[in-house]
Amino acid sequence: MSTLRLLFALLALPVLAAPPLPAAADSAPYPVVGQVQRLAPALDELLSADARVERLTEDRFTWSEGPVWVPDGAFLLFSDVPEDTMWRWSESGGLDVFLQPSALVDGRQRDPSGEGSNGLLLAPDGTLLVADHGSRALITVDLDSRTKTLLAGHYDGKRFNSPNDLALSRVRWPGVVFFTDPPYGLQGQDDSPRKELAFNGIYRLDTDGAVALLDTSLARPNGIVLSPDERFLYVANSQAERSEWVVFELDAAGGVAAGPRLFFSAQARADRGDIGLPDGMAMDVHGNLFATGPGGVLVLDPAGRLLGVIETGTAVANCAFGGADGSVLYLTSHRFLARVQTRTRGIEFRP
Repeated sequence: MSTLRLLFALLALPVLAAPPLPAAADSAPYPVVGQVQRLAPALDELLSADARVERLTEDRFTWSEGPVWVPDGAFLLFSDVPEDTMWRWSESGGLDVFLQPSALVDGRQRDPSGEGSNGLLLAPDGTLLVADHGSRALITVDLDSRTKTLLAGHYDGKRFNSPNDLALSRVRWPGVVFFTDPPYGLQGQDDSPRKELAFNGIYRLDTDGAVALLDTSLARPNGIVLSPDERFLYVANSQAERSEWVVFELDAAGGVAAGPRLFFSAQARADRGDIGLPDGMAMDVHGNLFATGPGGVLVLDPAGRLLGVIETGTAVANCAFGGADGSVLYLTSHRFLARVQTRTRGIEFRP
């Protein structure tokens, strides 16, 4: 998927110091950061007892977000939202700038924040789908030419706030995308004079280009993901006073049949000062949710039971499965990129 100003305030609190990158003589190729907090035996099926959280980069980013794995090329793309930059990382090539500016920048007036891309998804045809935080739109990027194309920028004649994260329907593909639209990309957020919509919505973009409004009940809709059977839509609410994930039941057409109902509340973790808020998510093939939130990445089973927390020592904005078989979980962790080897795979890597 990627809460910036509120999280920046939270990040002023003391955090665990990040270790330096290893010398050539170190036995591990990357330094280990944080830890895995094991809260239930079922976590052993998803993360081995010796699972290590590896730090892949130095502190290079202002707020890293929206990771997506690109199998054809074996690299990860992710956003640095405030810096209007899309980065690429690979095992063989390391880190480099992939797209700057990452926002559409098509001559329309942008918010003074100057922010860029946020959540990223890869369509089955290899097209990159982008929640363009800065240009207040959904766009596509051709990975070869890096050409940007507008998908949708308005609902009911009014501009979106700042699209944040996306979920792609593979059952209803081509063209059906669910997305969230909080006000984080607007200076002043809900009080911004540039805000045209009276709410912060959850939407569905249909194959004909029509935009359907699904819900307006969340003050800060953020991360969004579909269950493996696409019957349920999970959405993070990134409010400090309402840190939770909700779930909607969908009908065959992709409309809301029921909900939202509470899936998991992390309010107790937020109240005790755990760093981060509900943000981006990744779903595995078994329906387990890897949800970034207070403390790191919360691992939740399909019943909403907390199995464990993947901690990096700072806030984690988003996560995505990748690697050759889809079993590596990549974490955009504030100023750096991290990863952990799992025993499961992301839903994008189903046979």
